[in-house]
Amino acid sequence: MHNIDQIVQAATAAFAATADPDALEQIKAGYLGKSGQIPGLLKGLAKLPPDERKLLGAAINRAKDAIAAALNARREAIQLLALEGRLAEEALDVTLPGRGQSRGGLHPVTRTLERIEALFRSIGFAVADGPEIESDFQNFTALNTPADHPARSMHDTFYLQDEAGGVAEGVLLRTHTSPIQVRYMQAHVARHAGLATMPEIRVIAPGRVYRVDSDATHSPMFHQVEGLWIGENVSFADLKGVISDFLRRFFENEDLQVRFRPSFFPFTEPSAEIDMAFMSGALKGRWLEIAGCGMVHPNVLRHVNIDPEKYLGFAFGMGPDRLTMLRYGVNDLRLFFDGDLRFLRQFV
Repeated sequence: MHNIDQIVQAATAAFAATADPDALEQIKAGYLGKSGQIPGLLKGLAKLPPDERKLLGAAINRAKDAIAAALNARREAIQLLALEGRLAEEALDVTLPGRGQSRGGLHPVTRTLERIEALFRSIGFAVADGPEIESDFQNFTALNTPADHPARSMHDTFYLQDEAGGVAEGVLLRTHTSPIQVRYMQAHVARHAGLATMPEIRVIAPGRVYRVDSDATHSPMFHQVEGLWIGENVSFADLKGVISDFLRRFFENEDLQVRFRPSFFPFTEPSAEIDMAFMSGALKGRWLEIAGCGMVHPNVLRHVNIDPEKYLGFAFGMGPDRLTMLRYGVNDLRLFFDGDLRFLRQFV
């Protein structure tokens, strides 16, 4: 009996001396395992007389229960210590202000588009939209660019497939936003059919366009804003005034210099490239091509049933992506579309 009590005391002391769950299970095996001390005592009962066997067996079972109870108590204590340690490490100071959610923001090109739209709305221009998948007629023919015109070479890009997997006849991703102007003029003419004099058309057409270009200043997908003003007494002088005023207001720089160089576009005649130069800063005195423009070609007006003998107007097209680069001092267009949050967070 005395030996059994010592085993219980030794087991209880060994359990209390460890805080490692694995070590605890190893200690348990030395007392309650198949080769442990308690099973060893039970095996020796067979050699004892019946009276002694009954008495000693009862004592051994009580010792076994006591060791098991001490083992379970220590297991619970170790689990509680682990929980308390984890809670201490992950303590939350409820008196601190909340972290909140990170703020989102508009993409810099979206900011530029909204700024352009606001400036042109302020001088009476409407903002039009149209589909990005266009027909050959809307994208080329109506803009005085027939199938054999050399100006198509840089625009014949992303054609769509038909259900059989072949190239869909005359269906492509628009290469400029001029088709929006064509659709707008057609709708305007239909809406005012029968009137002796058609109201003026003043509209800009912003949106995504697609061409096979990819370098520091070009992307296969980019943005354009094209403008159109059609009326009975619209001149090239009006065009110069609108563009010059817009650029100075957009860059908030009254010293900005603007010039018009003769050029060629199939849908305008005469045509010009628009250059500008800052009079201060890192780009001081450097001329930068910023847009193309010209008086709307009579053939374009005829395609949308507008009389070129009575009405004339001007059109222009510019790249908001390039304007964004200049406004924010970014030297690589591809940064806008790589999706790098480290870059985009600068504009939030």
